[in-house]
Amino acid sequence: MNPADGIANRLRGALIGQVRAVFNDQARGEKPVQRKPEESLFGPRSVVWRVHGDVTTMMVGGVTALLLQMLHPAVLAGGWDHSSFRGDMLGRLRRTARFIAVTTYGSAEEAEAAIDKVREVHTRVKGVLPDGTPYAADDPRLLAWVHVTEAVSFLDAWIRYAEPGMGLADQDRYFADFARIAEALGGDPIPRSRAEANALIAAMRPELAVDARTREVARMVLDQPAPNLAVAPVQALTFGAAVDLLPGWARTMHGLSGAGLATPALRMGTRGIAGTLRWAFR
Repeated sequence: MNPADGIANRLRGALIGQVRAVFNDQARGEKPVQRKPEESLFGPRSVVWRVHGDVTTMMVGGVTALLLQMLHPAVLAGGWDHSSFRGDMLGRLRRTARFIAVTTYGSAEEAEAAIDKVREVHTRVKGVLPDGTPYAADDPRLLAWVHVTEAVSFLDAWIRYAEPGMGLADQDRYFADFARIAEALGGDPIPRSRAEANALIAAMRPELAVDARTREVARMVLDQPAPNLAVAPVQALTFGAAVDLLPGWARTMHGLSGAGLATPALRMGTRGIAGTLRWAFR
């Protein structure tokens, strides 16, 4: 091995270690999800495997999805009243990422166990909104909202930073495949195409709102400190890219502005990080 290869391997190992530390809770003994092509729900030729396999776009899409989800008062209340996410935002994002990884790449048995666990938790998340309206986390419509925000955000981040030329047929395949998880969780209606996803978001928009709690949680998401100095620049770009990925109407509701003249630099930097991490994990 020549010196350049040695340096490259050490850099690759360091990058992989940093990413795994972010996505796996070492205090709980978590290890990276092992890919099981022959036993998984989707398989390596599926669009779901392709989209969910990119570290950067999943981080960007995950934060975008969270910002969209909290615009629904009942979804926000479920997290506010029953979750420790305000004190452990990284843990919240990590648990979501792990659920996606297990249900995408793990065995069907592991995926079903993860789904059953989430469904059981949802049965205990119930309450009343400030205006007196009751809510329940296992409400099929709320589950559909959480799902569609994730699906659209993951896919749009993938298209922007990995596959700009992705055709509509593959996009529809992604929604159709990913619907399997939402259906198992009890969501309804579940979009199975890009058009159906857009229609569901449009139908849900009249139910969305912003109040002091929404603004507080959004600030906590976007202002949370990085786990260490090495990750800080990547986190700053990721969060900026997540806000940039939001639909304009959602940024307006949150009171967030786009990157403006800095948008090209933001997107170029995020593409650079995405390419570097793909190199590290190849």
